[in-house]
Amino acid sequence: MFYFSFCLTTVAHTRSREEYEKLGHVVWEVDTKEKIVAITFDDGPHPVFTPQILDILAKYNAKATFFVAGNKVKRFPSVLERIAKEGHEIANHTYNHIFNRNITSSTLSSELEQTDEIIQSIIGYKPTLYRPVGGMHNDLIINTAVKNGKLVILWSWHLDAEDWKNPAASQISRHITKGIRPGNIVLLHDWIGTEYSRTSQTVKGLETTLRFLYQNGYECVTVSELLFRSEIIDQDYFNTFPIE
Repeated sequence: MFYFSFCLTTVAHTRSREEYEKLGHVVWEVDTKEKIVAITFDDGPHPVFTPQILDILAKYNAKATFFVAGNKVKRFPSVLERIAKEGHEIANHTYNHIFNRNITSSTLSSELEQTDEIIQSIIGYKPTLYRPVGGMHNDLIINTAVKNGKLVILWSWHLDAEDWKNPAASQISRHITKGIRPGNIVLLHDWIGTEYSRTSQTVKGLETTLRFLYQNGYECVTVSELLFRSEIIDQDYFNTFPIE
């Protein structure tokens, strides 16, 4: 005789982009005629590449948003301090970078809280913005983020240069510059795996990208400023200011 057991699991529902945008809990990009864009970096801070990125951003007077992992912030607090002091925005990208669409609400809350706490201990405030690992989102992930006081930030889908696949620097830059439009949010990474060459290509591609944006009249701002200047949300909602 054979016995079969069935394990019933609850799969969180995923709504359409339009539904999430109407709720005001998720942002992919904004509608604006002003030539402003937001460049974002995930998975750092990295002790080598993030400082290199900061040098390039300073060269072009560009501001960016860094979605940081708490476990890396713990290892490299001085890099986080520099990000904040130079006027860039720091956002939450969970503590352990768990890549799991079926993450539980309690686990995600813990990940967000741990990251908030370590960021606050270093720069004095908790971030308001959060990006799910891998951009994975559903009702559970978004509702948990909202309960933790977070606004979910994704990116303009056509501006994912997939730098984690280790393309050439020229390919990274070309992908972004050919598709950039006002109000876009660009996805890049300042920490990609363990291979040195991967993130170094992103750094090289950033220089070319920013030169193009600068020459074509674009201003690179933080995500919060992008939302504020597009009248998506009030500026007081955010903690975006660098340390004195």
